Amino acid sequence: MSVTICLSSVGACFLLSITYVASLYIWSSSHPRDHPLTIKRRFFSVFIMMFISPMFLYILGSRELFQKATIWELLGFRIEGIFNASLIPLLLTMVLFLGPISMTQCSNFNSTEYMSNFTNLIWLRNHIVAPLSEEFTFRACMLPLLMQCFGNTASILICPLFFGVAHFHHMLERLKSGMDLKTAIIISLFQFLYTTLFGVYSAYLFVRTGHFAAPFIVHAFCNHMGFPNFQEALSYKSPKKERVCSLFLLGLLLWGLLLEPTTKPDLFSNHLYNLNKEEDIKS
Repeated sequence: MSVTICLSSVGACFLLSITYVASLYIWSSSHPRDHPLTIKRRFFSVFIMMFISPMFLYILGSRELFQKATIWELLGFRIEGIFNASLIPLLLTMVLFLGPISMTQCSNFNSTEYMSNFTNLIWLRNHIVAPLSEEFTFRACMLPLLMQCFGNTASILICPLFFGVAHFHHMLERLKSGMDLKTAIIISLFQFLYTTLFGVYSAYLFVRTGHFAAPFIVHAFCNHMGFPNFQEALSYKSPKKERVCSLFLLGLLLWGLLLEPTTKPDLFSNHLYNLNKEEDIKS
């Protein structure tokens, strides 16, 4: 692969990151991010981005890349293996979240209240629109561009950096809300760390399954669960504290053991993106 194409691919990913974030701030508004008007405008912006983003792949994808697959297949949209790709990665992620899941109060579940979430703009943003648009732009459109130059493994590590850096725009909103600079920087650096780590996991799922559905559904689930509340877990009295903490550790251990065998490409009819065959995508 030529240096020019590789530089163009990296440049395209950087430009996509900038454009995605810029689309959120193109509207002149004094309202906070959770205001209905702000949310609706940003919905419109990211949906426009979902039309723009694949153009980068279509224009900058190499001839060799498109000889191997259609643009829809490169983006992770295909029927073969869709059921497994929608279910297995979700179950795997639920194993990782055994501790947090044990802390939820399932007895208070109300189906009517849950259904009302579909008319709640904040819920729709966090569970549908944000995972959909972010996974499409930062995984489906960027990873094929990077993999044609760097191979699958390196791209899984490079791509999340664009995703993590893109989240620094939240620091502007924190400063705007009155937070002091030092606190805003610390929180933003922490957010960069965990969004980048999640990005590695999400990119791994995309490459292993070859399906967009896998990272999208997992992203939505993780947004629903939120970052694990370790402080609350440690505040429980014995023996509940020991039981919950044990589930945190058990979940992490089982997830590590199950990660590779439950994401074998053959389970998802994935013959394009295969970590054991770097040459499948990298020419």
